[in-house]
Amino acid sequence: MTDSTPYVHRSEVRVRYAETDQMGVVYHANYLVWCEIGRTDFIRALGRSYADMERDGITLAVSDAAMRCVGSARYDDPIVVHTHLDDVRSRSMRFGYRIEHAETGKPLVTATTSLVALDRTGRPSRLPDALLQVLRRAQGAASAR
Repeated sequence: MTDSTPYVHRSEVRVRYAETDQMGVVYHANYLVWCEIGRTDFIRALGRSYADMERDGITLAVSDAAMRCVGSARYDDPIVVHTHLDDVRSRSMRFGYRIEHAETGKPLVTATTSLVALDRTGRPSRLPDALLQVLRRAQGAASAR
């Protein structure tokens, strides 16, 4: 990762039977679960974890989620979630996701989630400066605020 290139993290999952519906395809809500996997893996790859943040008194709450389904996955398909940081502010961040079939590259879903940082009382809180710096570097210097 350079200061001008946004970081994109790649997470791999395999569709479990419980994630499919009666028609044999992945139930749509599971794509948001895979976004969470991508987001937590993204932050962990930067040297932090959600557990670290929570120990420091910060939680990240999803304030908005949107997704567009353009394909469907089935039981046992290998899936890859590409996660990047669209925006980071002092108290919030927005992630973008591209979910595709890992072997064919066929696109399945594009999504975004917005998160707000909360303190131990559940009030909006500023992200720790060290975390903010790491996130801004991951986002890319050209778009850092």
